[in-house]
Amino acid sequence: MSQEYSTKGAYVTGGEFTRDTNYIQDRIVADISAEHYGDGNCHSKIGHPNAGLSEGAQLWPVEAGRYHLVAARACPWANRTLIVRRLLGLEDALSVGLPGPTHDARSWTFDLDPGGKDPVLGTERVQENYFKRFADYPRGITVPAIVDIPTGAVVTNDYPQITWDMSTQWKEFHREGAPNLIPQDQLEEMLPLIKRIFTEVNNGVYRAGFAGDQQAYNDAYDRLFAALDYLEERLATRRFLMGDCITEADVRLFTTLVRLDPVYHGHFKANRNKLIDMPNLWGYARDLFQTPGFGDTIDFEQIKAHYYVVHEDINPTQIIPKGPELDNWLEAAGREELADNGPFLDGTAPGEVRAEERVQSGHNPLYPA
Repeated sequence: MSQEYSTKGAYVTGGEFTRDTNYIQDRIVADISAEHYGDGNCHSKIGHPNAGLSEGAQLWPVEAGRYHLVAARACPWANRTLIVRRLLGLEDALSVGLPGPTHDARSWTFDLDPGGKDPVLGTERVQENYFKRFADYPRGITVPAIVDIPTGAVVTNDYPQITWDMSTQWKEFHREGAPNLIPQDQLEEMLPLIKRIFTEVNNGVYRAGFAGDQQAYNDAYDRLFAALDYLEERLATRRFLMGDCITEADVRLFTTLVRLDPVYHGHFKANRNKLIDMPNLWGYARDLFQTPGFGDTIDFEQIKAHYYVVHEDINPTQIIPKGPELDNWLEAAGREELADNGPFLDGTAPGEVRAEERVQSGHNPLYPA
């Protein structure tokens, strides 16, 4: 990584870590008539399936083939979009760009693609696509980002909202048998749960890892494990977070759980215990991992490379650990008896991963070397 664009000093800045949650809040929607969108449920850190239009935001029409989802496998926030895109069968409608696992202070790069350029966008780094929309964009160049292919300009990087909109706005292009990830009768209970998962778990691991002093770390550690203990108890009597079937809540928790032992336990010092020491959460995580659409999006080698190389503040040597062993992700979860229905209720599991989107062999126990 170039020293000129080193990330040193970008993550640990002193005291409690505070995430910048100001994103490009443009929306890609089925109907761009602005009168359909009030100002309710805006600016939520978790988004909302019925979100209104934020002040100054634009509406873009859903069109198959027009947009390109840029989503690094290493990033948990981007990983959500890869899972939902696959569960809903949006591969034909929404193409995907997969940056490599490491980046410098400028942005993620398409270093895994031939010639180091995304084959659809023709750019070397996603920063170029931000700058085509906003010259010298001043905030973080983040993924996931959805890019307008005709102009090469970024449309949105509002990751809390993107997956809700995939379920609600892109319905015309869902595959036959696509699951309902947002059951209306469970929404009132699910939204506060998702908020707790984001605040205490998804962001909680970062609050521990990027803490700038001992007290901030101690507080973050206690909050994280209090939340994990709550989820461990919740999952004692139900197969998934909301009951018998997979929902958006499960997608959001899974991408943190799958990174706990390989990264967060050591790198972020979230080390009271490992995921494998919490029987309900560990069984639940394996259950999801073995469900098509979840585990087949996970690249453990890219995940480790991202955290241990990019975060120079907490791993200045940039040495990537060899472990842990991962074959245990394929052990039977044995949680079917907790549910009366299959994981997708009236829906079906997605089919095989497309060859060009398959995780590299040896990077995931589903695809051994």
